[in-house]
Amino acid sequence: MKQLLFSNWHLMRWARLAFALFLFIQAYTTRECFFIAFGLFFLFQAIFNLGCGPNGCTVPKNKYSKK
Repeated sequence: MKQLLFSNWHLMRWARLAFALFLFIQAYTTRECFFIAFGLFFLFQAIFNLGCGPNGCTVPKNKYSKK
C-alpha cells in the first residue's frame, strides 16, 4: 500500500491532484458542495493511481476468436 501511494507519480497523476485541490478551493470560495464530490473523485484517482492509462479506456480485444 505504501509503495502504491508513494511511487509512480507521473504528469497525469499530478494533474489530477492539482485539479482536485482546485475544486476544493472553488467549493470553499463559492460555498457550493457540488464541487466537493468532483474534487473527491479526482483526489481518489490521484492517490490510488486509478483512471485511464496511456492506451485509453478501451477494453483490450482478444487476438483469438473462439469458434
